[in-house]
Amino acid sequence: MYQVGAFREERIDVMHAMMRNHRLAILVNVHEGLPEANHLPLLIDPDPAPNGTLRGHVARANPLWRQAAGREVLVIFQGPQAYVTPSWYPTKRETGQVVPTWNYAVVHACGPLVLRDDREWLRALVTRMTDQQEAALPQPWRVDDAPADYMDRMLGAIVGIEIPVSRLVGKWKVSQNRSNADRNGVAEGLGQLDDAQAQAMAGLVAVSKRPV
Repeated sequence: MYQVGAFREERIDVMHAMMRNHRLAILVNVHEGLPEANHLPLLIDPDPAPNGTLRGHVARANPLWRQAAGREVLVIFQGPQAYVTPSWYPTKRETGQVVPTWNYAVVHACGPLVLRDDREWLRALVTRMTDQQEAALPQPWRVDDAPADYMDRMLGAIVGIEIPVSRLVGKWKVSQNRSNADRNGVAEGLGQLDDAQAQAMAGLVAVSKRPV
């Protein structure tokens, strides 16, 4: 990933937090010379330090687990993103020397794909993932709500994967290269939009403020 110093994010706790808040990742592997991408919800565990381990599962019918087992893969987590209009910059009124841009936060994680084809491991993982997603619902569904024989069949239809993260790269392009006045304008402009992504980006821009 192309990096600029101002946008480089190296704090592992910050990257892990974003990965937890945006769990649907893009897993990229190369098969027969061509890149392939799969969209998977993945959990990040902090151990082993420093980068942690990603865990998830794929359908047994998905050839990914056979193709990529033991190979290095790239996992992309996309955080908040939003278009930034030059109209929000005070600099536009002062000099006119401004152009549009796009703000975003993203994490790239790399590591070897390890298979976990074990029912108890899978049940624990599926339970954990389900409990996390259902926690905020008024009537949370639990794995034990399904008949035992049905769940056993469902577990047999998936394969677990682990990715010990060997490299973690973060990029927070959140207007750090602009003046404080321009950043204030961006945060205010995004904050007024009726859009969840824009609202989230406004928060990132607001906390990014520092002298340039």
